[in-house]
Amino acid sequence: MNPTAAYLHIPFCRRRCYYCDFAISVVGDRPLTDNSNIVTDYINYLCQEILATPETDTPLQTIFFGGGTPSLLPVKQLAQIIDTLQQKFKIAQDAEISMEIDPNTFNPEKLQGYLECGVNRVSLGIQTFDEKLLQICGRTHTVKDIFQAIEIIKKLSIKNFSLDLITGLPYQTLEQCQASLETAIKINPSHLSCYDLVLEPVTVFGKKYQPGKNPLPTDETTAAMYHLTQQLLTINGYQHYEISNYAQPGYQCQHNRIYWENKPYYGFGMGAASYVNQKRYTRPRTRREYYNWVKEGAVIDVPETSKSDRILETLMLGLRLAEGVNLSAISQQFGGQITTKILDCLQQYQKLNWVIFEPNLSRLRLKDPEGFLFSNQILTTLFELDFSEHDYLLG
Repeated sequence: MNPTAAYLHIPFCRRRCYYCDFAISVVGDRPLTDNSNIVTDYINYLCQEILATPETDTPLQTIFFGGGTPSLLPVKQLAQIIDTLQQKFKIAQDAEISMEIDPNTFNPEKLQGYLECGVNRVSLGIQTFDEKLLQICGRTHTVKDIFQAIEIIKKLSIKNFSLDLITGLPYQTLEQCQASLETAIKINPSHLSCYDLVLEPVTVFGKKYQPGKNPLPTDETTAAMYHLTQQLLTINGYQHYEISNYAQPGYQCQHNRIYWENKPYYGFGMGAASYVNQKRYTRPRTRREYYNWVKEGAVIDVPETSKSDRILETLMLGLRLAEGVNLSAISQQFGGQITTKILDCLQQYQKLNWVIFEPNLSRLRLKDPEGFLFSNQILTTLFELDFSEHDYLLG
């Protein structure tokens, strides 16, 4: 199956947020202009990588500009990337083209320029509507900046827009979580992503804080935040379609569904991951290493993902979705014995009502919200299974 999705990594950030471990290039407060060397060099290498990709006759259905802070990118460079994608792959007329944007990094003219390039979905990274918590996170914007950004989005009549929120932040209370959610609901975005804070060892937060210890909320409080999020958003018309994502009808993120359905996708740019021809590959994380890799031909020389890993990835990613995984499809691809082993393994969680098996639909899914809350425990159990080669009936 040829990929129909492409992720483009735009690494530029004014500074690194205290929870972030992504591959970024800190550029400070200076504006990135059309002729900034750091921009032109990176975009030229990015387009060179795209052009070095083997040909396919399958047009792109989804494109996602992530980062970093893609909204620091000049419109001219965004147009260059999209033109290169069109030249190499063709872009479907109704393609979803998403872009992450941050408050205080764009004005109406710049965002209008992005729209004219083809962007038709934006994801605004706000994280919280609490001024103190924004400072604690190391964010470069204020609450005032958030509302100005939303005003621009609405002025340009962008209906397909998402807000990103984080829960479980240092010093965050349940009341602060609720206040941010209620503010977001009043704004009425078509999509909301609500992530629980993950402490990565190399980040400022990872070095400063220990899980479960003050000033981080307790596990009980973060679980209460999850329950509150699910309750408030679903009663206000949002579908809880993935562990951390909510959408009004018709506004699920089609690009991210490619990941969760374990379908192939292209990744371009430093640190970007791709899954093509059953091979997973992550590009070098620094600009120098990435540029050298592109100069050497952007060759991806890795083995195919093993059948056992493909089964586990299908389960790990698919169980994030509210509809879960299709066991009939797994049986057809890997053999009936595999699904029997999966169901036997999860019986203990079915008894707890964390896991639901729908025999008529032949689907396995996690209960919302309890199963989602304990998904790590459920997946750990699945990853302990031994999917030996003799279990396979089909490759």
